[in-house]
Amino acid sequence: MRVALIHDWLTGMRGGEKVLDALCEVFPAADLFTLVHVPGSTSPTIERRRVVRSPVQWLPGAARFYRQYLPLFPFAVEQFDLDGYDLVISTSHCAAKSVVVPGRARHLCYCLTPMRYAWDQFDAYFGPDKVGRPLSATLRPVLAWLARWDRDTAHRVHRYLAISQYVAQRIAVYYNRQSTIVYPPVDTVFYTPDPAPVSPRFLVVSALVPYKRVDLAMAAARSAGVALTVVGDGPERAHLETLAGGEIRLVGRKTDEEIRDLYRTSIATILPGEEDFGIVPVEAQACGRPVVALGRGGALDTVVPGVTGVLVDDLTVEALADGLQSAASRSWDSMAIRAHAERFSREAFKRGIARAADDLMSAPFDRTW
Repeated sequence: MRVALIHDWLTGMRGGEKVLDALCEVFPAADLFTLVHVPGSTSPTIERRRVVRSPVQWLPGAARFYRQYLPLFPFAVEQFDLDGYDLVISTSHCAAKSVVVPGRARHLCYCLTPMRYAWDQFDAYFGPDKVGRPLSATLRPVLAWLARWDRDTAHRVHRYLAISQYVAQRIAVYYNRQSTIVYPPVDTVFYTPDPAPVSPRFLVVSALVPYKRVDLAMAAARSAGVALTVVGDGPERAHLETLAGGEIRLVGRKTDEEIRDLYRTSIATILPGEEDFGIVPVEAQACGRPVVALGRGGALDTVVPGVTGVLVDDLTVEALADGLQSAASRSWDSMAIRAHAERFSREAFKRGIARAADDLMSAPFDRTW
């Protein structure tokens, strides 16, 4: 059986790329297709793969400014030649799910989320306060068109897998399709508890982009009078630097080993925004430490209130500050937290994916999927 893996872009090792890394182990002979690939930006497992890139790769500055070519993605992803493949697996949060598969092939989509900026988070990415009023007004009809294209190509997938209950609901709303939940892989072999003493600080590990709401975590930490370390980088960093100071520190990118040490020694890790799943909270729990999270989205799948962390009801500084103080005042059972995190292990993900692929390939072929 010939397998093709389709991924939106390969420009760093984020949550979607960790999913792809595990998929490469499940399907070691699969070819990999992507819109843009920055060599050396992902794991050795991915980099060893034969990578087929789209025409976007050859546009000026694509390696760094690939998001500027967003309106071209529908055309680019439809150019991939998938003749000769029996199974196509897309990992998609943008355009990958809309590849055109040959008539006899079957398409399994591991949907990270229907594209946020086209459907329900335009203002968070392209609002007037983010890109200026003229550009925002220009982009609005473009993103509306992209949402229609995303909806109209949903039928190209034979079966959807969702990363959480929240994403399953989004797939139902925007694509009118049902899905099966297979939780993303967390490296519970690497992320483990350690008896190191806990330091009097909280932790955020995040890309510094608007919807992550790192600004809210910083304001809440200041309001609660607690120390906070923020790990990560991104377009919001310059703005967030203006909110730092005192016990609120931005430290940029860190290695996986450094992040693991921070998980192990922080009072708790904060998830201030609404996430589709959120691998960071599970990594922290695999290290035996609790999480303070907004009680929406993927956190409802990954955090058990009072056992593995604190869920906050409102997206306000006051509510999150209360959650931080609650987490700091409790005693936590690190082994119970760790046991919960093992539900999201890499091996559990690989079993779920293999089972879903086998089920799809053994099902009677139906062109109306």
